Amino acid sequence: MVKISPSVLTADFLTLSDDIKKLEAAGVDMLHLDVMDGQFVPNLSFGNPIIKSIKAHTDLPLDVHLMIDRPHRYIDEFAEYADYLSFHYEAGSDNAATLKRIRELGVKSAIVIKPCTSAQAVFDLLPLCDMVLVMSVEPGFGGQKFMPQALEKLSALRDECARRNLNIEIEVDGGINAETAPLAARAGATVLVAGNYIFSAEDMASRVKEIKSL
Repeated sequence: MVKISPSVLTADFLTLSDDIKKLEAAGVDMLHLDVMDGQFVPNLSFGNPIIKSIKAHTDLPLDVHLMIDRPHRYIDEFAEYADYLSFHYEAGSDNAATLKRIRELGVKSAIVIKPCTSAQAVFDLLPLCDMVLVMSVEPGFGGQKFMPQALEKLSALRDECARRNLNIEIEVDGGINAETAPLAARAGATVLVAGNYIFSAEDMASRVKEIKSL
């Protein structure tokens, strides 16, 4: 069954602790935390102090997504609380070394590709990854529409992982809802990041169950 990783980017942080408990009860698999620096992407979000606080209030794995410039500078810091730690292929200087460092710190490593980057660009890095994240929107803002070209990338990654006999999670982030979730899953996604679709709902648990049932 596909895994759900709700993105807290669109959550109300004043009620986030209560919302996390509701999501736990709904059966989500992890929490997606977007770290933005205002440089690699034009928006700012939060840093390690917030992630530390969230970690103290849940046993869910934390899926930390670094949308920051030269991420290798902060890997040790964020690995302290992350379970999955992802960074952008386009932002790094030595992506292989960064992935290796994440694993050395006992955290699952992940590489992210923007809509402008092909799946083939990260094929050589797959043996160093526990997960690959395909952005189906431009990174930096919530509430965007799903870009259909992501489906081809998901399929390409699924096929390449199968060819190499690699057991890697394939995650997709952006515009996931009742219409796009089954498309992404059929294309090869094993983890769906859903933010606005879940946190804007009056009944978040029903939204989670709806996506899982698809």
